[in-house]
Amino acid sequence: MHILVTGGAGFIGSNLVDALMEQGHGVTVIDNLSVGKVSNIEHHLESDRFHFVNDSILNVSTLERLIRQADLIYHLAAVVGVKYVVEDPLTAIITNVRGTENVLELAFKYWVRTVIASSSEIYGKSTDVPLREDSDRLLGPTTVGRWSYSDAKAIDEYFALAYAKKGLPVTVVRYFNAYGPRLDPRGYGSVIARFIAQALRGEPLTVYDDGQQTRCFTYIADAIEGTVLAATVKEAVGRIFNIGAKRETTIIELAQLIRQLTRSTSEIVHIPYSSAYGLHFEETRRRVPDVTRAREVLGFEAQTPLEEGLRRTVEWFRGERVKNEFNQTQCIL
Repeated sequence: MHILVTGGAGFIGSNLVDALMEQGHGVTVIDNLSVGKVSNIEHHLESDRFHFVNDSILNVSTLERLIRQADLIYHLAAVVGVKYVVEDPLTAIITNVRGTENVLELAFKYWVRTVIASSSEIYGKSTDVPLREDSDRLLGPTTVGRWSYSDAKAIDEYFALAYAKKGLPVTVVRYFNAYGPRLDPRGYGSVIARFIAQALRGEPLTVYDDGQQTRCFTYIADAIEGTVLAATVKEAVGRIFNIGAKRETTIIELAQLIRQLTRSTSEIVHIPYSSAYGLHFEETRRRVPDVTRAREVLGFEAQTPLEEGLRRTVEWFRGERVKNEFNQTQCIL
């Protein structure tokens, strides 16, 4: 099978590529590297089963050529991360909406099975937990830019479900705070990456507000397992699935756990959201998935304990730190 992964040089995308290559598939990645990194996929570049295209999903001619050759599409290309969205909402909206429209239109034209990556941001600031796939959404005003990402992903889902009604075999997966190796401190899932980076540098761990906000952090290997199942289980077609862990953790607990795992002496300090995101920023207090549908239809349930997943992630960050220091030394020499 030949598989197209949009955004395949990003955090989730590159980990998905690893799994698909390990399964023996041919894989093509299209990524404009606005967020993704070649270093995430460089270990595949010499393989004759792997092809990398440095381009945007907004380039319809390139996208059409790749989709025409694909047996399956995983669409993960997007502008992700609250900070990116707040700083440049226009780029985020255009990429996340028009890009997905392009993918689905061409997938329908060539009748290619497609998995669309969505987000738990869909639910906005609803605290009616656990959040089911059909739960109501609760958002703030349009003057608060962070909600544009939620709306963009909702439009993506509307597109997907509309094409599903026309017969396209398409499935939507909503990720809940995926984390693990290759996590970028500047982008998606940045709270874990930021805490680890700060702890390893001996800097204060910066917790926004009171730190009592909760999330269900999902280790990347589990997220990838759920994603692959969404593409292979026949009953998944035309449906939406929460892909997340069940354990609810406060941000202050997360900071304490990371400080413990890194053996850091860093202090934990509380700062206002406005220091990072400006005035009028709104946050979600609780975000917990109902994973019943994923368990019953996909046979999926996240298995990696938070402590184990964080330990692996810390190890990766340590390795990257050593590698970067070595590279800097080589440059000096």
